Amino acid sequence: MDTTPRSASIGIHASAVIHPTAIVSDSAAVGANAVIEAGAVIGDNAQIGPNSFIGERVKIGSGTKLWPSVTIYHNVEIGSDCLFQANSIIGSDGFGYANERGQWIKIPQLGSVIIGDKVEIGASTTIDRGALDDTIIHSNVIIDNQCQIAHNVEIDSGTAIAGCSVIAGSTTIGKYCQIGGMVAINGHISISDGVIITGMSMVTKSITEPGIYSSGMPHTTNKEWRKSIANLRNLSDMKLRLKALEALAKS
Repeated sequence: MDTTPRSASIGIHASAVIHPTAIVSDSAAVGANAVIEAGAVIGDNAQIGPNSFIGERVKIGSGTKLWPSVTIYHNVEIGSDCLFQANSIIGSDGFGYANERGQWIKIPQLGSVIIGDKVEIGASTTIDRGALDDTIIHSNVIIDNQCQIAHNVEIDSGTAIAGCSVIAGSTTIGKYCQIGGMVAINGHISISDGVIITGMSMVTKSITEPGIYSSGMPHTTNKEWRKSIANLRNLSDMKLRLKALEALAKS
């Protein structure tokens, strides 16, 4: 049972600013200084925390709860019984630019973000809107604090992502995956269902089979770490010397 307090009292706070064309359920709660723009729809028993911003044509399902200072950009769709921690940002522009003669030209981000039911988004996590298609977070996904989900990413149901992880654009994450803290996942790749990625791993290519994957270096003493790095830098030379010894042994 959820014993946390409500993010806002039932009803609309006197300081909230709600556009006349927005539809807010009578059972919803809208906190102080919240802004709800034109065409937005707020479902039954939804809670919009103080200082939150709901953009034009946003749809928020029944029972969804936004803690203070959550920002939901235009056209985003959010399902029922979701939870958004403070300062999370949904639907900001994806990092899309083209370089033309040394000048960065912004590419309009025309898609949106679609979020299913019973999704939890951690504090200060950002989910970017799609460039053409939508960024999609399926039902029962949980994402920890301070994560970055780039444009056109799709995360399938039941996946859990720990804090400070980053997923680059147009990557697809399967069902029931577990992604540890501070994991970096490259763009335009796919990760199959049931994959576990341990903390601080860097994923540079697609993962096609379930299993546990790691690439981070565990801590050790500074002295041992420096020795390991020195050996790593010498691997190419050591390989050549080993091949020379093998050739000599065969002659």
